[in-house]
Amino acid sequence: MNTPTAWRPSELLGTLVPDLFCSVYVMQISAMRNHSAVHEFVLLGLSTDPYIQPALFVLFLLVYLLTVVGNSLMLFVIAADSHLHTPMYFFLRQLSFLDLCHSSVTAPKMLENLLSDEKTILIESCLAQAFFVFATGGTEACLLAAMAYDRYIAIGSPLLYSQLMSSQLCLGLVWLSWGLAFVDALLNTLLAVSLDFCEDRTIPHFSCELSSLFPLSCSDTAANFTLLLCSSVVHFFGTLVMIVCSYGRIVSAVLRVSSSTGRSKAFSTCLSHLTTVILFYGSGFISYLLPVSGSPLEMVFSLQYSLITPMLNPLIYSLKNKEVKAAVGRMIRKHF
Repeated sequence: MNTPTAWRPSELLGTLVPDLFCSVYVMQISAMRNHSAVHEFVLLGLSTDPYIQPALFVLFLLVYLLTVVGNSLMLFVIAADSHLHTPMYFFLRQLSFLDLCHSSVTAPKMLENLLSDEKTILIESCLAQAFFVFATGGTEACLLAAMAYDRYIAIGSPLLYSQLMSSQLCLGLVWLSWGLAFVDALLNTLLAVSLDFCEDRTIPHFSCELSSLFPLSCSDTAANFTLLLCSSVVHFFGTLVMIVCSYGRIVSAVLRVSSSTGRSKAFSTCLSHLTTVILFYGSGFISYLLPVSGSPLEMVFSLQYSLITPMLNPLIYSLKNKEVKAAVGRMIRKHF
């Protein structure tokens, strides 16, 4: 009768170690294969119900067309009417161009996915979309801060307004807004390019944003989260602080005006800008602060930030603006 042979510790170790290394090697090869197989993401979009998607397509196609027409009209009116060649309308023209860019980054792909069975997007295209969403959003934040400063100079120092808000300063503020935002977006996107995406490739959103890509990565995203957090604090909260400071000085200057008519007129010139600031920062901050879950509330704030606010801005700046309405009237009489 054969008795079982006792394993020596050295023999047991010699058997287990190669097996362990083989297992680790197989796992690494499997992970590499999974990584190499992921070339695209799936955007879940607004709804997976095939009966609701056509209605959503019609609705948001109308929203996008209104955005394009409204902002294009503002660009044309401000450029064509010499009465609107002032710093305030120079910034408003830049805002209309930005709204066109910002909505055009997300709306076409969202509309395509609403009619498509395969709601996929290439990783490179997703990163490019995330870059332009971040860059145009950051530029708009800086531009709103510049517009708040413009309103403060107009109300606080009306006699020196044209001298202080020179064309060189206005152009410099616009270029600075674009430059800071694009550098910020480039740094965050370049760091995201090095991430490995393994198995899960479903984004519970209608567009690609950096915060929605990090949970899909099998790499360490601590540096990405830290950089994105620092960028948000410095870029978005920094511009919000500048806006609040400008409006604090505006309120102080308005309260020194003796007549109630003068005070109401001064406040009315800021009402459109203040409405845009509330819509932009309110929806933008909430959508970024909410966890990426694809919840209806998150979708609502993201839609308002990406599509609804760019559509509303031309209406906000034209319906209660006598100068814009007068310019539209002059343009209609001239051409028709």
